[in-house]
Amino acid sequence: MPTINELFSLRGRVAIVTGGSRGLGQEMAEGLAEAGAALMLCARREQWLTPTVETMRAKGFRVEGMLCDVSKAADVQAVVDKTVATFGKIDILINNAGVTWAAEPEDLPLDKWQKVVDTNLTGAFLFAQAAGRDMLKRQWGRIINTASIAGMHASVQGPHYAAYAATKAGLIGLTRELAVSWARKGIRVNAIAPGYFHSRLADGAIAINEAAIKASSPIPRVGGAGELKGVAVFLAADASNYITGQTIVVDGGRTIA
Repeated sequence: MPTINELFSLRGRVAIVTGGSRGLGQEMAEGLAEAGAALMLCARREQWLTPTVETMRAKGFRVEGMLCDVSKAADVQAVVDKTVATFGKIDILINNAGVTWAAEPEDLPLDKWQKVVDTNLTGAFLFAQAAGRDMLKRQWGRIINTASIAGMHASVQGPHYAAYAATKAGLIGLTRELAVSWARKGIRVNAIAPGYFHSRLADGAIAINEAAIKASSPIPRVGGAGELKGVAVFLAADASNYITGQTIVVDGGRTIA
């Protein structure tokens, strides 16, 4: 029987983390690196990516970085090809890249809807497809999709994010479908659905909802730094080998209250 340290070790593993240059993606990437994985970080902007890569290297982690628009199939394939050329394989993929747009549904511009869908949902599929092809060659892989409680319930007081909510619900469905498609080929696919955590993407919504979170959530606060790290490592590691197709909710109990 493996020891607990062996079950949670990612030594020798290679991970791609999209949207990995800051926020929740950076936190999850750091967790994988601390557990022993080599990283390929992807981001849209050089000014975010380069400092993060340099900071992680200074900590002794093996990290590379590439600019990538996850909605573009050619960019996605370039990241996958570079990762395999650099590290020899892909073991883990965290689909974390995401954008949003706040508007009442009747006012939501079609181009903004399309951008959110292309990035959050189509981008996750493109990366899962491209990385999955490499994983299938070795019959081993772990894919983790960053969903959201926004894909599971809505808030009457807003803010209202129709496109974001639709894509996060779609990611939960995509997670299940990929899981059943690939489970017998050695690939596990799960999702993490965070509640409110401080980030550039979420801080506007937190400003509106923090009082309600404190009043009604079983754990009456916004999520803190480090509270997604362990979940990501768990789903990437052998400790979760009998889990696939699941969405792990990390929201302080908000969705059960």
